[in-house]
Amino acid sequence: MSKSRAFCPRCGDPVPDRSDREGEAPDPLRPGTEVDLCDSCYFDDFDFVDAPDRIDVMVCSQCGAVHRGNRWVDVGAKDYTDIAIEEVSEALAVHVDVEDVAWQVEPEQVDQNTIRMHAYFTGVVRGTPVDEEVTVPVKIARQTCERCGRIAGDYYASIVQIRAEDRTPTSEETDRAAEIAHEIVAEMEATGDRNAFVTEMGKVDDGLDMKVSTNKIGKKIANKMVEEFGGTVNDAETLVTEDEDGNEVYRVTFAVRLPPYTPGDIIDLKDDDEGPVLVRSAHGNLKGTRVTTGERYEASHEEGASPDARKLGEAADAERTTVVTVEDENAVQVLDPETYQAKTVARPDYFDTDTETVPVLKSRAGLHVLPDPDPDADENDERYYDPYEDDG
Repeated sequence: MSKSRAFCPRCGDPVPDRSDREGEAPDPLRPGTEVDLCDSCYFDDFDFVDAPDRIDVMVCSQCGAVHRGNRWVDVGAKDYTDIAIEEVSEALAVHVDVEDVAWQVEPEQVDQNTIRMHAYFTGVVRGTPVDEEVTVPVKIARQTCERCGRIAGDYYASIVQIRAEDRTPTSEETDRAAEIAHEIVAEMEATGDRNAFVTEMGKVDDGLDMKVSTNKIGKKIANKMVEEFGGTVNDAETLVTEDEDGNEVYRVTFAVRLPPYTPGDIIDLKDDDEGPVLVRSAHGNLKGTRVTTGERYEASHEEGASPDARKLGEAADAERTTVVTVEDENAVQVLDPETYQAKTVARPDYFDTDTETVPVLKSRAGLHVLPDPDPDADENDERYYDPYEDDG
């Protein structure tokens, strides 16, 4: 490297030309020109790595979240060593003049709350290889984050009540309500919402009650239940306190009222002589299939999902019995599953003349042939109970 007219301002030795433009050296007499130190003086003051004397990490002892700035952050670390490595990585700074930097870190577990991090650095400065080792102790302070503190204190902002009209919700309905609640919480947690959690959940005599952390979660659970099972949602606000700014804070109760009948129920409609109905859907107006003819049935707008009827049984209660003979297009003879006597019953359109056995339900309304379940349908699918496609 050629000599220049620049001299080290500290020791007076000539400084090599480091101009980016070939043949042009910095002029120490020109205003605004910064004169460089010689290599010897430069390395006397050179700090390869800037590292803190110690790092304190606040970790939630319940969920493992780390406190950063003014908030708690879920870092997804497997253990505190991973957290220590991440914190040290963010705290260390390498001199801007160093090129080709490489580094590695070796954690040393001193005790339950102290991890000593040994970091090794290499690089190149002014064509000279440099290396340095720094050791940073990381102190783990265990506390309880705001979320875990609320959970431990049974905090909740919303109540969801799962009920049903003129009946008790089925285990399938209450189990699904619990699944929906946990699914919604998981979705919100995945977006970084640390205020989403289920505080309490328990069955009561007439259904299921759950307490959740926000009104938003409660509303989502209630709407999802009605979307899947039909019914209605009513909400009521209760003033519980005021926040630090003087704003009123309300707790909202969402009361889900499921329809009186569910898909698979067989009902006998009042003031109706066209035969029992196998319920296919309780969304909006109740829809089903006449078990005497196979014709579709839909309740009026005024009746909605709650027509005046009595429940005779469920499709799951049906028993298979032998087909004795097909009498004509309106009648078929089958064996009574209790007395084993041949009985003539109505032949619905969905009856398969080639079948040897059929599911039948015996009730106070008589003996009726039910549709065979669709083998390709899930038990919660409407096709499981209705041999016809929904025409909307």
